[in-house]
Amino acid sequence: MDTIKNKLHSVYELIDVRLVLFASLIMFVMPYMVSNANASGYGEQLDLEKHHGTSMYFNGKHGDEGRKHDDDDHRHDDDDHSDDYKDDKKKHKKHCKKKHDGDSRKQCMEAHKDDDDHEHSDDDKHDKKKYKKHCKKKHDGDSRKQCMEAHKDNDDHEHNDDHKHDKKKYKKHCKKEHSGERRKQCIKEHTDLEHDSESTVQEHCEKKHSGHALMQCKKEHGYVEPLEPHDNENSVQEHCEKKHSGEGFKQCVVGHGGDPIIVEPPVVQQRALILYDAPVGVPMQKLGLSQAIMLKNLLGHFSMDVEMKRVAEYAAGEVDSYDALFYLGSYYNNPSSESFLSDISTTDTTVVWFKYNLWDLAWNTTYGFSEKFGINLISSAGFNSPPSPTNLAPGFFDTVMYKDLAFKKFYAYDAVTQAVSADPDIGLIEIADVTKATALVEIVNSATNERAPYITNSANFWYVADIPFSFIGPRDRYVVFSDMLHEILNIPHEENHRAMIRFEDISSKTSSVALNQLSDYLSTQQIPFTMAVVPIYKDPNGIYNGGVAEEIPISDAPNLIDSLRYAEARGGHVLMHGLTHQYSDMHNPTSGVTADDYEFWDIVNNKPVAEDSVAWAADRIQTGLNVFASVGISPYVWETPHYHGSPNSYAALGAGKARYERSFYYTSTNPQLNLDVNDPERDFGTGQFFPFIIEKDHYGQKVLPENLGNFVFDIGAGEVLWDELYENAKYAQVVRDGFASFYFHPFWLEPGFDVPALEDLNKLVEGINGLGYEWVVGKDLLTPEEMLTPQ
Repeated sequence: MDTIKNKLHSVYELIDVRLVLFASLIMFVMPYMVSNANASGYGEQLDLEKHHGTSMYFNGKHGDEGRKHDDDDHRHDDDDHSDDYKDDKKKHKKHCKKKHDGDSRKQCMEAHKDDDDHEHSDDDKHDKKKYKKHCKKKHDGDSRKQCMEAHKDNDDHEHNDDHKHDKKKYKKHCKKEHSGERRKQCIKEHTDLEHDSESTVQEHCEKKHSGHALMQCKKEHGYVEPLEPHDNENSVQEHCEKKHSGEGFKQCVVGHGGDPIIVEPPVVQQRALILYDAPVGVPMQKLGLSQAIMLKNLLGHFSMDVEMKRVAEYAAGEVDSYDALFYLGSYYNNPSSESFLSDISTTDTTVVWFKYNLWDLAWNTTYGFSEKFGINLISSAGFNSPPSPTNLAPGFFDTVMYKDLAFKKFYAYDAVTQAVSADPDIGLIEIADVTKATALVEIVNSATNERAPYITNSANFWYVADIPFSFIGPRDRYVVFSDMLHEILNIPHEENHRAMIRFEDISSKTSSVALNQLSDYLSTQQIPFTMAVVPIYKDPNGIYNGGVAEEIPISDAPNLIDSLRYAEARGGHVLMHGLTHQYSDMHNPTSGVTADDYEFWDIVNNKPVAEDSVAWAADRIQTGLNVFASVGISPYVWETPHYHGSPNSYAALGAGKARYERSFYYTSTNPQLNLDVNDPERDFGTGQFFPFIIEKDHYGQKVLPENLGNFVFDIGAGEVLWDELYENAKYAQVVRDGFASFYFHPFWLEPGFDVPALEDLNKLVEGINGLGYEWVVGKDLLTPEEMLTPQ
């Protein structure tokens, strides 16, 4: 069992605020949780009288169909065709000049130039066979389609297909262009839609969709938005800028005859201000900053420009310079300035207030808070009664209800030490005027069945009853808040649920048989995957080699190279998982062997390693890339060993690059985590997972999420089996653009481990499929600039 335990690592570990980190850590128990390095017990917080219960942290499928024009462009009116029927070349030219411009005019002339008598006699007779033959002879590709479109009034059969949505053809279309739920939706839309004009297409699509989905719906049904007459391409661009952005803007310009080589209008980046409590000279002074960093990371999903500062540094009128202001009330009774409170009560900017100190605004009649927002603040609420050896679970408001699921706040009590691990406090409010305020999410006291608003909105003001960054987990209210940010910021990302799988801790010692077996399995399931590979295996103390030191780069492991290439041919992609995934020859904390230990953090002493610097870490990254290059492998992204590195090690990767992991964040670039618990300068280190992609985190990098955890079969180390991960995936579904992302160790398939690893993996995959997730691979979510490249 010791060998097994050496392979099982805790992503985040519980750190006692009074002691140096234990040299031996609990392996993989609750891998999705992380504690704050400066946590204190509940009783100690009461003594401080500043921060009750806030002590710890766990952590377009359719291609461009070519140039499109207005109805008038496609339809020749009766007078035009009487001119055409006279076979008068001059009138043809006049017709084309009147009805078309640019390339479209040329195409019109091309359609008539050699076939004056033949074509229009065909048109006059409405002979389908002949004008189809004409278009086929004269045109190809999109031009042929446009020729047919120009004569569409003459083609009863073709437009019966277009407007009646011939079942066979639209099913073929939907099957070709889509899969899964989107295919079903495509078929349903065509079944529901029976239209005779493009105006009904517009009404149909606007009823069912918005944003990018609206544009796609119109495009699928052949609709082009009308454009006011224009003399130059600038007016086209101005029209399209008003109605679209991104790819929709480009398609609009091209569709209306504009130059396809265009400059998209600049995207105005939204700005957010995070204000946090930081009373000078008090214990846990940096608590608020650590919470602000976690919030900043979530706002990175929305590509916001985020500034953080102490609430005491707020300047009068500053709120109006931002699209959103967030105030984190971490410290009980931390004072706020009159200018801040006055601005909050009068601004039109979105304001989000968390937990404590709302009474400064709500109970001061100067600001008219209740009258304006229809919200009454009642009090704070914590434990129903103090926990004790005879009262182990007194209860508190611990269950957040959201989308028919119960998200449970973490609670643990040690009857021996009487240490409490929980964040029980909330702000109790009531809705005084239902015409002004709405409780969008509720929280329940599971012991008393009392209910209270958890997330409340009134006009531009939002109140969150606690701070959802303590003891976070995959079924915690942190996930609820992550989804609600779409509503708060009014950035309604489309529903899009994706799944990812990663094979972890692959090195020169990994069984090729096991890796090949996993590659074959996922290939049969048509699931792309990532392989986290450590380029150099090290066992400096010979722990697993009879006392003889061992070092094996993958360049000296031909079987592994063959397996990696075998996997790549079946949808696998390589990720770089550190250089050696261990540090020096020290037990950090278990054995000093690759995949057992930390590489970029001295976890035993809870501080950066002795050599820590940006240059040192960058050199290790480059060395690893060189090893991969020597065998012709290009890892596409980075993963920090054990999800835990120093700020310098993250900086070494480079701004704008991507990571695929959970991550650790600190309240300074040179964190001092071992100062006395009462020292105000003591730093915080917090681990954080993400339910969705973070476009830019606190380190200025993109983060691909891993949010479900991993399999742990070892009895005694705390089992985490497939059904646990499946439940996590169910809860992750509440996030409208969330992921179900997990990892799996190939060593579970190796001889000696008598566990149903492959069978349970298959159960999880089938479960995630049943939930409707779409399998993707991280490489397809990154731009070339975000990928890992040699320095």
